[in-house]
Amino acid sequence: MRKVFGTGYFIENVSKMHGGAQKAVYKVDCTNGFCCVLYVWDLAVNFFQEEVRKNEDIIERSYGADLFKLNNEYLTQQGIGTPTLYDLNTERNRYPFDYALVEYVAGQKAEAYFHDSNSRVRDQLFQRIGDMLTGMHADVSDAYGKLNLKASNTEKCHQLQMNNAITQLAYASQYMNRIRENQDRLLDILYKLESRILPRAQYGFIHGELGPDHVLVNNKLEPLLIDIEGAMFFDIEHEHSFLEMRFGDYYRYLKNDALDPNRMLFYRFHHHISLTSGGLKLLHRGFPDKQFAKGLADHHSRLALRFME
Repeated sequence: MRKVFGTGYFIENVSKMHGGAQKAVYKVDCTNGFCCVLYVWDLAVNFFQEEVRKNEDIIERSYGADLFKLNNEYLTQQGIGTPTLYDLNTERNRYPFDYALVEYVAGQKAEAYFHDSNSRVRDQLFQRIGDMLTGMHADVSDAYGKLNLKASNTEKCHQLQMNNAITQLAYASQYMNRIRENQDRLLDILYKLESRILPRAQYGFIHGELGPDHVLVNNKLEPLLIDIEGAMFFDIEHEHSFLEMRFGDYYRYLKNDALDPNRMLFYRFHHHISLTSGGLKLLHRGFPDKQFAKGLADHHSRLALRFME
């Protein structure tokens, strides 16, 4: 803190914040009233470290300080709100992990406004989120992937998620009876949905996993994106199918009438399979909120199985 901000910054308190499953997040309070956020990318506390270690392909990776820095700079340049990056340390000379000091945003996550009694405030916020996403998705490229590697892709864009769905379905089938009993039928549905997708040559910039818990709202009612490591150029239907699922009734502020319905259906099915597997992995790997992990797996397994109806 002294090296980055000056000798007058003495730490008074460090408290762990509710973070994601892939990095540790702390709030740092100083005696002079200043506060910021500390991000720590330590594989030892990553609940998906097995997948990170196996997957050296940056196109599919959504973990790491390098991706955070790259996407933070890009979003800022594009005028998309995200907390300011004060300092990033990747030297690993004192600690075996990368870490960053980031702006602390005094406010709530967008999900808190689902229940706001002031309808005008709700309308204003979710319309602002919709406008932000429209602008971000309109930033297009003729190649998909992470910012520094998008020119190297030769497979069809959705093939990445096709391969992932097959892998995650196999994992879930080991632990859930109904998934195991219907694995072949679910695979048939996956291939059928994939077969309807026509070629595309233009991709929008997406967050990658954008739920209402990944949008911070400051005291000016401005939305700011967090957990941005997975951002990339990709089919925007991947994002919208997730938004529709996570924002519920408030998706009406975010929707795009020009989306490909075949891609929407394919990605929605992929999300259900992936989140079923993800919930199970959290449950198996000691995630502290076991009820959340089990609920995630149970809920999305039911939604995946409904595709057979």
